[in-house]
Amino acid sequence: MRLLSLLLTLAVLTASGCVSYKELVNFDSVRMPQGKTEDIENALELRIQPRDLLRIEVESVDPLAAAPFNEAVTVGGLGQVSNQNLQLFQGYLVDQDGYIDLPLLGRIEVAGLTVESLQLLVRGKLKTYIVDPVVSVRYLNFKVTVLGEVTIPGVIPLPNSRVTILEALGMAGDLTDYANRSSVLIVREQDGERSYRRLNLQSDEIFASEYYYLKQNDVIYVEPIKARTATVSDPGQRLLSYLTPVLSVAGIVIALVTR
Repeated sequence: MRLLSLLLTLAVLTASGCVSYKELVNFDSVRMPQGKTEDIENALELRIQPRDLLRIEVESVDPLAAAPFNEAVTVGGLGQVSNQNLQLFQGYLVDQDGYIDLPLLGRIEVAGLTVESLQLLVRGKLKTYIVDPVVSVRYLNFKVTVLGEVTIPGVIPLPNSRVTILEALGMAGDLTDYANRSSVLIVREQDGERSYRRLNLQSDEIFASEYYYLKQNDVIYVEPIKARTATVSDPGQRLLSYLTPVLSVAGIVIALVTR
């Protein structure tokens, strides 16, 4: 009886640190029926900001005429450089005032423009030097930071500028079992201001949030639930979670043997 009482006490203590099914489910309150569609009204149109790194490429039927406008890097002297880091040397850094310097075209204000509008602007200026220029612009340092209760926290470089919070969490290896899905914090810096917003991944309201689509340099922090706090503050709790199944089996065996 003493052994059984001890096992029951251990089971109760372990249960206090367990994660419930409801805490593990995302979009628990999604009300959209299958087969129904809705318009996307919260998609972001990203604007170029200071400290953004842009890749600007110019093409023409005359490659020699376009060559001066394309940034090139001499690998000699850089040592062993990965392809990703090499691209960073080939971009135009937007300065603190929102300008870049292009060969022959000089200083151009780009902050506040979209990638598409910058392409049109550069193309118009290039017509003085090149016949029918083709201009492409993209971000080189588009990234977000994911911290907290995810499998692989860290800085995540993104291949394109249209990324949702769900995609970023997927790139971070998804949420852990101890993630607080009802309180995911996003920190955003834009136009010299910092904003904060908490999203509830268990609600379908997340899809209508202006923070559902991420911007460059967003920081995502996934809070832990209380059960996680208990395992961190009390290492013995983790030990109990491992010993309880073993002790339970031992208790059953002893009970059968002593009959």
